[in-house]
Amino acid sequence: MNDDFIYLDHAATTPVSDKVLAAMMPYFSEKFFNPSAPYLPSLEVRRDYEDAKSEIARAIGGKSDELVITAGATESINLAFSSASKESGDEILVAEFEHHSVLRSSEKFGVSKKIKILPSGIIDLENLKAKITPQTKIVSVMLANNETGIIQPIAKIAEIIRTEKMRRLQNGETRQILLHSDASQGVGQLDVSVARLGVDMLTLNAGKIYGPKQIGALWANREIVFEAQIVGGGQERGLRSGTENVAGTVGFAKAIQLAEKHRKKEVERLREIKKIFEEILRKNFTEGEKFFFIGNPKKQLASHISISFPGIDAERIIFAAEMRGVLLATGSACAANKGTRSHTLVAMGLSETEADGSFRVSFGKLSTPENTKKAAEILCEILHAEFARLEKK
Repeated sequence: MNDDFIYLDHAATTPVSDKVLAAMMPYFSEKFFNPSAPYLPSLEVRRDYEDAKSEIARAIGGKSDELVITAGATESINLAFSSASKESGDEILVAEFEHHSVLRSSEKFGVSKKIKILPSGIIDLENLKAKITPQTKIVSVMLANNETGIIQPIAKIAEIIRTEKMRRLQNGETRQILLHSDASQGVGQLDVSVARLGVDMLTLNAGKIYGPKQIGALWANREIVFEAQIVGGGQERGLRSGTENVAGTVGFAKAIQLAEKHRKKEVERLREIKKIFEEILRKNFTEGEKFFFIGNPKKQLASHISISFPGIDAERIIFAAEMRGVLLATGSACAANKGTRSHTLVAMGLSETEADGSFRVSFGKLSTPENTKKAAEILCEILHAEFARLEKK
């Protein structure tokens, strides 16, 4: 891996691990066959593909025939929301902090309504209850926020949904109500058992767990009816036509297997690394005066830190850090690339000054105690220089 930079943006994407790459390589060469062809080498590739799907499903406590392989989380979310009908007046309730793929898809496929979030970054359960109506078809809340790392109480949300399902059943109402969660940021750090979460649909993304990009999955109850977004040869139960991405799916399976196997150990390691970074910040700046940590730290992924330095232009800090070899982001990769203010932080109640002075640090396998310490020290030097520049104005 390149030693010329220190990578602190694992929430955006991760490098493909050596073991994942090794598992994928045969399907680019000697196992190149189309899994839908009738001859023996293709049938063997088909078996490998189905085994990989079973491995992915096993990691979340599901079955392979409940899984649809997609080209990533965005496609999975679009497919999930296709179970709603805008023409029928189906409502899709989404949390204010959702990824843009969720926000835009909810507007495309249904009558979109937003669920408020608390200043802690956690969804407002009372507001969710108040927003549910007989027209609500889907409730979508991500497992952990991509910007702040705040973990959401999905199991409690599932209880609310179950109560509404019972009410509809007792009243003879026929419209389903379904719970979807985007677990892109949770795999490898949290329990993603679909039974324990209580979800009806779960979105997964290989690129966040040291697997290949452009490969994801939607797990869903087989009773849910979707509208295919890509039509053609009828692969993936007719829901995702096109020659199966065998190499990507095998890589995904290996990545999620490794993520689950090393989950507890990796979370502990990330907590120690996070502690190093936070202690250096506190040593250099007065918490509550010069800066503050965003969200409830007790409900946060071990990989994430979200920080605000009110009055500072975070984009200047990001650019200066890159010049010193430290790569981090102001928020989600999508929003940062467009130069827009974080809708998540605004929804949490941060002022414009607080939101504009915020950035995200996300640790991962490329993070070590040594490079984390170095990155934190560089960042503090840049911040001290920026405060000095502002004081001279």
